[in-house]
Amino acid sequence: MELRADLKIIADLVPGGSKVLDIGCGDGELLAWLSAKKNVDGRGLELSQAGVNASIARGLSVVQGDADTDLYHYPDYIYDYVILSQTLQTMRDPKAVLANLVRIGRHAIVSVPNFGYWKSRLYLLFKGRMPVTKTLAYQWYDTPNIHFCTLSDFVELCEAMRISIKQRVYVDQWGIPSSFQGKGMFANLFGEQGIFMLRGETAQAT
Repeated sequence: MELRADLKIIADLVPGGSKVLDIGCGDGELLAWLSAKKNVDGRGLELSQAGVNASIARGLSVVQGDADTDLYHYPDYIYDYVILSQTLQTMRDPKAVLANLVRIGRHAIVSVPNFGYWKSRLYLLFKGRMPVTKTLAYQWYDTPNIHFCTLSDFVELCEAMRISIKQRVYVDQWGIPSSFQGKGMFANLFGEQGIFMLRGETAQAT
């Protein structure tokens, strides 16, 4: 079972035997890998019925639900790691979802596409149209992305919410870590996607 490059980076951040919730787990690819390779106690939350069916067919414990409305019902710190991959920008209230992630899990792993990536900037500059890339693979009129942000925007949101970024990996279009990491201008320019390990202020005090 071979994971997509960015999912492999996420998987590497999760210790073996952890209790994990994968939100927006799709067909269960990451959750199945973590269960098989790292013996995690994994659960999934997925909006689409097709994704739920595919996950259950893999033998995974996945329920249908909407992160925008259903995360409020989860108790505090019930999971060691909560994962949200390439989904935050599709939420109606990403700030509230982010707050729930660091409340439900002692750690949250969030990956977001970078709308400030250099290829996206050039696409808009020279073509005058919203960019379509491997990561942003939809036309403007049918995209599920409703909140467009750059990696710098996401970092600033975490700082405003007093959420600590314990680890970050910016990757290029092939899922390979960029030469530029950290908070600088070049990191925001050359990372097509950011993967963040987060921890809320309250979790750090316990």
